[in-house]
Amino acid sequence: MLTRIDHIGIACFDLDKTVEFYRATYGFEVFHTEVNEEQGVREAMLKINETSDGGASYLQLLEPTREDSAVGKWLAKNGEGVHHIAFGTGDVTADSEAIRDKGVRVLYDQPRIGSMGSSITFLHPKDCHGVLTELVTSAPEGTTAH
Repeated sequence: MLTRIDHIGIACFDLDKTVEFYRATYGFEVFHTEVNEEQGVREAMLKINETSDGGASYLQLLEPTREDSAVGKWLAKNGEGVHHIAFGTGDVTADSEAIRDKGVRVLYDQPRIGSMGSSITFLHPKDCHGVLTELVTSAPEGTTAH
C-alpha cells in the first residue's frame, strides 16, 4: 500500500546552485547527498517534513554526472524541472507487482538501490498519464548504504 509522497525529483544542471535556491528561498536544508553511479546522478535530498508512517517527504535534486544518463537525456530534451514523483511503500516488490497486474509497465524486473539505501522501481510515464512515477521502500533505520 502506498503510504506517502516520498519525494519529488527535480532535474537540474547545477546541483549546488539549485540547492542554494531552495535553501535561500524556502529554508530547506540538505538532509543527504550522494552520487549514484548506476543512475549517473549526483543528488541532494532536502527534507520537507516527517510523515505519519515514520518516513519523511523530500525534494530530490538531481544533476547528471554523464550526458547518457536518464536524467542527462531528460534535461537535454526538457530543461530543468520536475522529473518524477515518488510514492513511499512498505513493500516495493509487492506493490510494483500489484500495479503491474493492473496493466502498468514496471521499468525494473527487480527493485534497485536508490537514495539512502532505499529499494526502488519506476513505472512507465505513458501508463501514468505522462508522469514518471517511482515506488520507494526506505532502508531500515540505521542501515543507510551511503
